[in-house]
Amino acid sequence: METTLQADPLTQATQDFLPLLGTDYVELYVGNAKQSAHYYKSAFGFQTHAYAGPETGVRDRVSYVLVQDKIRLVLTTPLSSNSPIAEHHKKHGDGVKVLALWVEDAYDAYEQTTKRGGKSYLEPMTLTDEHGEVRMSGIHTYGEVVHIFVERKNYKGVFMPGFVAMKSDYNPEPTGLRYVDHCVGNVGWNQMNPWVKFYEDVMGFKNILSFDDKDISTEYSALMSKVMSNGNGYVKFPINEPAEGKKKSQVEEYLDFYEGEGVQHVAIATNDIVDTVTKLKQRGVEFLRVPQNYYDTILERVGKIDEDLAPLSELGILIDRDDEGYLLQIFTKPVEDRPTMFFEIIQRKGAKSFGKGNFKALFEALEQEQALRGNL
Repeated sequence: METTLQADPLTQATQDFLPLLGTDYVELYVGNAKQSAHYYKSAFGFQTHAYAGPETGVRDRVSYVLVQDKIRLVLTTPLSSNSPIAEHHKKHGDGVKVLALWVEDAYDAYEQTTKRGGKSYLEPMTLTDEHGEVRMSGIHTYGEVVHIFVERKNYKGVFMPGFVAMKSDYNPEPTGLRYVDHCVGNVGWNQMNPWVKFYEDVMGFKNILSFDDKDISTEYSALMSKVMSNGNGYVKFPINEPAEGKKKSQVEEYLDFYEGEGVQHVAIATNDIVDTVTKLKQRGVEFLRVPQNYYDTILERVGKIDEDLAPLSELGILIDRDDEGYLLQIFTKPVEDRPTMFFEIIQRKGAKSFGKGNFKALFEALEQEQALRGNL
């Protein structure tokens, strides 16, 4: 598989018209943020960090900010049915609304992207309080997902103006989740290439990897995918679309139940996937299982690894290798009742790729779940 060597971030930043420092936060619109926050704390080890709602002067919504290492997860619920947030949830169920990107200059990010064809979502604005200022702007991307550009270099507060620090007597231990590795979008038939062009033209991303229906297929279903990366490699967005197959693909099932395009999964990095997945399973997180015979010849395919194969096999962790090294990965089942969004846990041991060698086994496992739901 081809991989792309990343340029030095400092050199690249001077060349990018949209230099990105990383993922600032991921915001989900959910049916009950209070209960969702409890789930993500209990199951994934996030910690309570900040809150916004009527008590802080916000009248139309409630938002909880959870953190773990460099990850910020924002959970937002509307306070009335007459709300765009309520309409979003009615149509899609729980799902990602905002993929927020950390930038040096949110006003310039807006100018650079909108003049290249980006559709405005949030005109540049500055929020202030006694802790400083946060500057923000935003554009639309696929479906109802938006990118908000966040500039916080002049802010010392807990999250941003309008939020207050939130403490809790219930603080489960973290599970070793470190940062957002990548976020995957599912788009409709023949929509992958138009959105690839959007990320190239509007945001200056590059297509670093491509997978066609020969790479990602089983006996029954197929999909195609292209991986988009910003210049320094800090932000990566694979984009999937369905491909023709005998039966309904996982992307089609997602599009049917999400009722549109959206974020399929968020991949989160860990330094010790065995420890992290063990803790997650103990807390009730459910994972996809590939057939056990996957492990019979895996080391012949990927070569020597540092880890003992036995715990990887017991937990169902997948292994793949590229020219730069290898990776370990596993995927949760959907984290809501609609078969839509899920999470990936990934540990990179040098590899910059996305597990191409695991696609067939993984998709067969997904098809088993689809068949149980009657959606294959």
